[in-house]
Amino acid sequence: MWPNFNLFTLYKFLGALVGFFLLGRNFFGALIGFVIGSLIDSMTVTVRTGKGNSGDMFDYYRQHAGGSRSDFATMLMSLSAAVMRADGKVLKAELDFIKSFFSQQFGPHFTKEHLQVLKHFLEGADIPLEQICADIKMRTQVEVRIQLLHYLFGLAKSDGHVADTELSVLRRISSLLEIPSADFESIKSMFYRDANSDYHVLGIEATATEEEIKKAYRQMAIRYHPDKVAHMGEEYQKGAKEKFQKVQESYEAIKKQRGIV
Repeated sequence: MWPNFNLFTLYKFLGALVGFFLLGRNFFGALIGFVIGSLIDSMTVTVRTGKGNSGDMFDYYRQHAGGSRSDFATMLMSLSAAVMRADGKVLKAELDFIKSFFSQQFGPHFTKEHLQVLKHFLEGADIPLEQICADIKMRTQVEVRIQLLHYLFGLAKSDGHVADTELSVLRRISSLLEIPSADFESIKSMFYRDANSDYHVLGIEATATEEEIKKAYRQMAIRYHPDKVAHMGEEYQKGAKEKFQKVQESYEAIKKQRGIV
């Protein structure tokens, strides 16, 4: 019976054979060739098994994100892991935030298997954000992607602070999902508060005129209205209502400050 060889394990023996003939037909040539072949073999197996390979991570993502509503959790888990990995530590507050969100969003469909998916993304190779975001962008409307960004900001802020590294990842995800920069800055200002946050929530600067303020409020009120994600789960609608409320609060604060009636 033939030995159980395959193309990958043969590299070391082919290398030994080539080394033997090319380097003077001696033992040391064969040894050098064997070592080089072994390296090629191990590198090939690494690619084949996916260890340390972000391509394997995307294969894993595709296996779990099949397109159904429950599989949409994989999209969220992969992006959640990217944000959680940004500052180099995974906190209990972040895990509690995810469990609370997913249990409300997916109900009985949320299982320990989803947490295993999160664990895989947290402990695996680099997360292929470009490919995952391209897949999410293809499947969803911009209103849903904006709501995803709001969720991710909530996750980043769950420990009370959004680190610069987390903000950088959030900005990258937003760009890959093709979320307009005005929407990114608006949502960011809901979590980062300063003297001009209310203006930035509306997507304008503090120098805006009264008419520009009113126009910006009307546009944001329409864009962030909860009806935009009415087809999504209860937790999405809850987040949409919170975002819509922030827009109204910012507008009222500016009106009071400016004396606008």
